[in-house]
Amino acid sequence: MRALLYDPGAPQGLRLGEAPDPEPGESQALVEVHAVSFNFGELAYREGRSRPGDIAGWDAAGVVARAAADGSGPAVGTRVVTFGWTGGWAELRAADTAELATVPDSVDLGEASALPVAGVTALQALRGLGPVVGRRVLITGASGGVGRFAVQLAHRAGAHVVASVGSPERGEGLADLGADEVVVGLEKVTEPVFGVLDNVGGPQLAEAFALVEPGGTAQAIGKASGLPTTIDFEQERHRGGHRRLEVFRVDSPLGADLAHLVKLLEGKRLDPQIGWRGSWERAPEAAQALLGRRVRGKAVLDVVTPG
Repeated sequence: MRALLYDPGAPQGLRLGEAPDPEPGESQALVEVHAVSFNFGELAYREGRSRPGDIAGWDAAGVVARAAADGSGPAVGTRVVTFGWTGGWAELRAADTAELATVPDSVDLGEASALPVAGVTALQALRGLGPVVGRRVLITGASGGVGRFAVQLAHRAGAHVVASVGSPERGEGLADLGADEVVVGLEKVTEPVFGVLDNVGGPQLAEAFALVEPGGTAQAIGKASGLPTTIDFEQERHRGGHRRLEVFRVDSPLGADLAHLVKLLEGKRLDPQIGWRGSWERAPEAAQALLGRRVRGKAVLDVVTPG
């Protein structure tokens, strides 16, 4: 099969080449991949974690070519979206049946491929804040893949959504997705917030945590800034009240959450916000655009040209 292989000498470390077909385990379906999506984290942190020839890829959608041997999961020919920590960027993927969801014919597989990591991260992190109806929720890095899903889901949950971005241009379209306030940085955010979904890290996470009201929570999701965070906890003690800072990790398996997001997508109640789409032969271009902050939302690559 063909796959996007890690090659340190290739543009953006990505090279289309040949690789052995995967051998599915008992509870895995073999999926013919039609589309994949890129995530910032899987591109930005490969050095030192990947070996030449490795096949990365968290998100992939396609059609079941061989059902799982143990009888779990969907039948051959079923359209699915899948998650895994490796192996997504290939023509074939062995996917755990607990980590996939069926995709109806009315939903484009490229749009479905945008859901696993970014969509489920936004959903689970929002849940981690607790009930948000009528409460202020701050989302930093709101223009990215996770951020744009988080804005929509927080709005649907009844929150007053404050979306923070790096520039006015990056904030375009967020009000249409449900953001009540769109701000550049955090200087103009003066009212306390009940919850924070932070995708930036660094000094901005410390600023955002300082805005959390007693009883609230900040979820540290990502580190797009690439910078460490320093928090003066002595100062926090003097502020009084109890607030939490939690390191977010995706809870697996993702199947149930993926099915929920697919249903929202099917009902036009969720927009995947695809800011870049093209053939996987243009993978280095897509990676460069995503890492260079030139993609609003998700980057989707078609392995099979949409019919």
